[in-house]
Amino acid sequence: MNKKFKALSSVLMAAAMAFAAGAASTATAQSPVKLRFSHTVPETDSQHKAALEFAKRVKERTQGGVEIQVFANSQLGNDVTLVTGVRSGTIDIGATGNPFVTGLAPRLNALDLPYQFADAQQAYRTLDGPVGRSLLDELAAHQIKGLAFWEIGFRSLGNNKRPINNAADIKGLKIRTTPNPSHLKAFQLLGANPQPMPFAEVFGALESGAVDGQENPPTLMLSSKMYEVQKYLSLTRHAYTPLVVIMNKARFDGLKPEFQKIVLEEAASAANFQRKLNNDGEKEAIAQLRAKGMQINETPDVASIRQVVRDETRKLYIEKNGDAVLKAMDAQP
Repeated sequence: MNKKFKALSSVLMAAAMAFAAGAASTATAQSPVKLRFSHTVPETDSQHKAALEFAKRVKERTQGGVEIQVFANSQLGNDVTLVTGVRSGTIDIGATGNPFVTGLAPRLNALDLPYQFADAQQAYRTLDGPVGRSLLDELAAHQIKGLAFWEIGFRSLGNNKRPINNAADIKGLKIRTTPNPSHLKAFQLLGANPQPMPFAEVFGALESGAVDGQENPPTLMLSSKMYEVQKYLSLTRHAYTPLVVIMNKARFDGLKPEFQKIVLEEAASAANFQRKLNNDGEKEAIAQLRAKGMQINETPDVASIRQVVRDETRKLYIEKNGDAVLKAMDAQP
């Protein structure tokens, strides 16, 4: 009887050990996927708030299966470094202005053309529809999964030299721009001296006098404290810039299919979240910039600027990339 008991005990112990080993293996297999999300603007900006909302919703919907840590304010590098990091996999997810990915997929330049969109709603219909998805998918050839378009928004012109009332007032200014060819061409046509550089370098360049001005939405000017180094703001709204949310393609492909679906859905949802923050905050941002000493022209002669830049920049785009994307965009209601 004693021998039988010992034998039974041995069997039970072996079974318990096997169960424990299996449980440990299952726990290891179910450890959360941890992703690093990088962007280049301050924590007070809507981009950061949207990134946090995105991370929160993904964690909730995956029941802790995917955890996203957000790094703000160029902690993991400037815009150029961010794109390189996402491609190589040293950064899992990034958000950067559309012009910083158009070197890889030049047809995306169409989204930044001066005066391409009449208003934000027209831009959203394009970005969230088949045209936007097809442009994001062009990044796949470069080890990048395009998740969604958030926004930087409509750009307006700030500078330290003089008020901008019309196209002629822009002549001679040294303006920080994005590396987008159409932005460079537009300011050249206006007689300015465009200086492309990553966003992280802009404040210092303005402070040192290396450039006279920059062009960004009022909300971003406020969150990045450009009122400390800029005197004049003119609401030219001369170009709309999407914020492209990108992910390392191998990292995305390695997620469970149900997690991939959640990441894509929540990236799109966060776009709506961030756009509402921007739309609700623009008037308040303008008021705060004025209260902090900036002289603001809310009604510049936009027609004089559009007349100089719109047709010529579209022509440049078509020469390099054809007209298929522009025709599809122009067909959007």
